[in-house]
Amino acid sequence: MCCVLPLLLVSLGASGAWIANLTALDAWRPWLTVAALLFLTVAFWTFYQPGAACRAGRDCVDPQVLQRRRRWLWAAAVLIALLLLFPYYVVWIL
Repeated sequence: MCCVLPLLLVSLGASGAWIANLTALDAWRPWLTVAALLFLTVAFWTFYQPGAACRAGRDCVDPQVLQRRRRWLWAAAVLIALLLLFPYYVVWIL
């Protein structure tokens, strides 16, 4: 949010002087990065652990549904990786 939001605001017509003051979440960036990576790790563990399709005491998940959920997880992981790496490749864009 601290990197993408200013670009979105510029595209909507907000001035650069006002956007330069949007650094309130910058101090939280390392903690939010760790949280995002932790949640991705838990999600990948949930979808790729042995027996992810059938668990004890629960109904089995249709293999097509599981495959679709895994594709959405990979799409989310790629999007999160792009957002986390944004400060490093923004110099090539601007």
